[in-house]
Amino acid sequence: MLVKDIMTKNVVTVGPEMDILSLAELFVDKNISGAPVLDTNGKLLGVVKEEGVIFHDKKVHLPTFVNLSVGFLTFGVKRYEEEMKKIAANKVRDIMEHDILTISGGGTIEDAATLMIEKNVYYLPVVDGGRLAGVVTKKDIVRAIAAGRG
Repeated sequence: MLVKDIMTKNVVTVGPEMDILSLAELFVDKNISGAPVLDTNGKLLGVVKEEGVIFHDKKVHLPTFVNLSVGFLTFGVKRYEEEMKKIAANKVRDIMEHDILTISGGGTIEDAATLMIEKNVYYLPVVDGGRLAGVVTKKDIVRAIAAGRG
């Protein structure tokens, strides 16, 4: 079975300028855990997930500051800046993941499952012909397995 057979085709997408409160409300209203971020031309820019919203709401108390400081020493300036940017974020562009994995609709369910497990992701945009065609999540794969299609 192919990814295109189990993917969600009517995808809720967001723009990079959406504010985080509106994003949180959208996630709750639509009962979703993530959304592709598209520019005005429909180009896939990244993915925003619940974790970004939660991370944004995190308070910077002393242990967090120490952890971030250790992160600065361990991971370097770039990672430290990314973490601080997420905490100070007010737009989707500030919390979205830019380096995302995608899969083709012609990929197999096994390909998607392997990619998810090996890369520890649960949300994959499906891109065909350079355009967003849908998304596939771990829940889609579990649903296919339960239906005997996996």
